[in-house]
Amino acid sequence: MNEQLFFKKLNNLRTSKDIFYFLSSLEVMSDTMAAGALQRISEVEVDDNGLKNPALLENEVFRALCFQFEFESTKLSNTGLLNALQALIELRIDPQSSLMTSLLSESKERLSRGQLTAENLCSLGESLLELEDPSCATLEQIVNHMQERDIERWSPREIVMVYKILQVTARDGKQCQNLLNRLNSVTLHTISQLSPNFTSVILNSLAVLRQTRAVLLVTALCKRSVKHVPYFTDHELVNVLEAFLYFGQKLQIFTEALERHVSGSIHTMHPQTVSKVMHYCCKKMILSKPIFDAVAEGFISNADRLTTDQIAAYIIPFGTLNYLPPSASSFFRKLETVLHTRLRHFQPHTLLNLLHSCVLIQRYPINFLPKVFSPYFLQKLQAQPPGLNRVVMSQLTQLFLTVTLECPFYEGPKLLSKYQVKACPTPHSSPDAHLFKRVKTGLLHLLKKRIYFASEVSTPYFYVVDIEIKLDEEGLVLPAAQLEEVHRRIALCVDGQNRFCAHSHNLLGEEAIKQRHLQLLGYEVVQV
Repeated sequence: MNEQLFFKKLNNLRTSKDIFYFLSSLEVMSDTMAAGALQRISEVEVDDNGLKNPALLENEVFRALCFQFEFESTKLSNTGLLNALQALIELRIDPQSSLMTSLLSESKERLSRGQLTAENLCSLGESLLELEDPSCATLEQIVNHMQERDIERWSPREIVMVYKILQVTARDGKQCQNLLNRLNSVTLHTISQLSPNFTSVILNSLAVLRQTRAVLLVTALCKRSVKHVPYFTDHELVNVLEAFLYFGQKLQIFTEALERHVSGSIHTMHPQTVSKVMHYCCKKMILSKPIFDAVAEGFISNADRLTTDQIAAYIIPFGTLNYLPPSASSFFRKLETVLHTRLRHFQPHTLLNLLHSCVLIQRYPINFLPKVFSPYFLQKLQAQPPGLNRVVMSQLTQLFLTVTLECPFYEGPKLLSKYQVKACPTPHSSPDAHLFKRVKTGLLHLLKKRIYFASEVSTPYFYVVDIEIKLDEEGLVLPAAQLEEVHRRIALCVDGQNRFCAHSHNLLGEEAIKQRHLQLLGYEVVQV
């Protein structure tokens, strides 16, 4: 049978059983046909969880193929040798077996003799990268051979393969920066030819190799990734999001593409990918209602299948960015059910972060606070990194302050004073310096003297007030230092863009709870 007809028939077969039946009907086949058969078997029998049916490795046709590849490796064509090696690695054949040792040894021998074409070098490089412990010396040898050809003439596949090899052999990129500079320059001119997979791999490699100076390339790849969002696999999308975070990229058109993708695919996306999307939004302070609404619906449907870390990753951004989805009642009812069922499975710090995020948006985990305030739980918090640092104690204090001010019916254990902090170290608590200066200038013009207002005042109640103004019973302004006859206190909150979600008038959760609590503590809150 000629090769063209062979491969046409082979590619229409959907099970290893059919493939073995087809192969056993042939009297003779070339090594490239045999290697192609192994590749087709790996395509139909290997998924994300590995080999579906390990029994196929005992099939007599499969064993006959392997026997010939092992004992006639020196007679194989380059294509037959390297395609067989790639397929057997995909099929999880033990790299220490005599079959794999024979094929790897022959491949390295031909590499040393300079007998491999550019395409062969790519195949060998890709195969070695699939092994758990690839030989760095062999990978470096492949790159050296590839550099013998003009780098300007490399195909996208060759470019991607070299990035992946450098990621393994050079890690931080310093040892091979000259090669990377040339590679980055050439890649910039091939952007339009890059597939979703290639775009994702290169962005990931640039992040791992710390190519922060390759600004033009990174920007171009990020823009290219916008078109690929609907076509990225889960793993590829995670790599892209990590690169966006590493390089500080934030494109509105990328967010819009992400919104369309997540809204339409939430029920088929891997939970780890959804977690990464929410992490990205949280870090970039992007309150995307289409994404958050879809994630809320996904959580209601799939919460029972999520790990505890994934549950936290789904929920915490809602509190951080101060957003309640339209399905809030079902959303939090589902969360409460999951917590009742799996509370003991949560790591202490994960549970604290989760419950703290809920109170930011006025969802009070009353049933779980006795556990959080118990000495046993606090000891567990202290025992695990980061321990009881200032941020953790701030969360505990804010939880306790919340139930004191907003849940007067709570009768459970209190948080011991030794676990409470006096001032809140929120990441966005400092007011915007430029706006703060303008407000103080305006107040000075209004009140005539600087003594009539105080800035960055620590209250006895955990929060720091940006500007405090005291009034007597008749509404006259008192000197800021005066302690008697104070009838009213005005808390002036100077809210710059750092206290809002990106491009939004939606206050972050930390600032929203602060202003809510200041009002409950008797302040008149005025927001600038």
